[in-house]
Amino acid sequence: MRISEAIRFATELLASSGVENPRREASLLLSTSINRDMAFLIAHPDYELSEQELNLFRQYSLRRAKREPFQYICGYQEFYGLKFSVSRDVLIPRPETELIVEQAIRFLQIRETRQFCDIGIGSGCISIAILKHVPDSFGIGCDVSKRALELARKNAQMHGVADRLRLIVSDILLNVDISNGFDLIVSNPPYISKSEFPNLQPEVRDYEPRLALLGGEDGLEIIQKLILQAKRALKPGGKLIMEIGYDQANAVSNILQESGWNDVDFIADLRGFLRVAVATKPPL
Repeated sequence: MRISEAIRFATELLASSGVENPRREASLLLSTSINRDMAFLIAHPDYELSEQELNLFRQYSLRRAKREPFQYICGYQEFYGLKFSVSRDVLIPRPETELIVEQAIRFLQIRETRQFCDIGIGSGCISIAILKHVPDSFGIGCDVSKRALELARKNAQMHGVADRLRLIVSDILLNVDISNGFDLIVSNPPYISKSEFPNLQPEVRDYEPRLALLGGEDGLEIIQKLILQAKRALKPGGKLIMEIGYDQANAVSNILQESGWNDVDFIADLRGFLRVAVATKPPL
């Protein structure tokens, strides 16, 4: 089978399965299968796939047709200019989460001390991006999933920051020593409500870890706990920066203000949705 034929085959298969942008996805799957870039596919439409390449491409195409995310098939995702290994044990890093990193870097760069904690570290993308851009910072990453922590460790080693990132099995901050206080706490917590979950895209609903998605009946259960625990763990003047659902800004603002936080603010994503909450622990 030639490249042009392979792309046509996969495009039709993915389109019939409801995959968005089926031709682009088909090209990405083929590029991964034959270990060639997209420019090669365009320049060599008559390239004949070897038997091994064709078998791998068919496997990948069938998996994608079942709505398995491309990132889990290829095993990686780009985030904040860095490449991260991903698996079904962790959420796939997304562009809106980069807003957390931007705010965190800006804040830590003006602090005299730069100790932070990442609650629900997953793949490690947030912590590792911060550590790469703030060289004298130190992070603690916690997660309830041991497999997620193993992947975060692998990514930290790959990016050369493992010596500045301590990983702990913990439900929020339960097993974390907070006696010295953190300058910053970051998190992409579970915030999908029970009623919203069935309506998610199949790629998310059927493949990404439910533990990292579901935030209780109203989606705010973990967020409420995190807000209370983070305030105890931060130094005076320290910040909490966390991702929230697209329609949760008002509810989260009320929780933060009722809990006594200062300077409550929200950052919008490219579509205009308020997706990141920022709040400051009051000074003594």
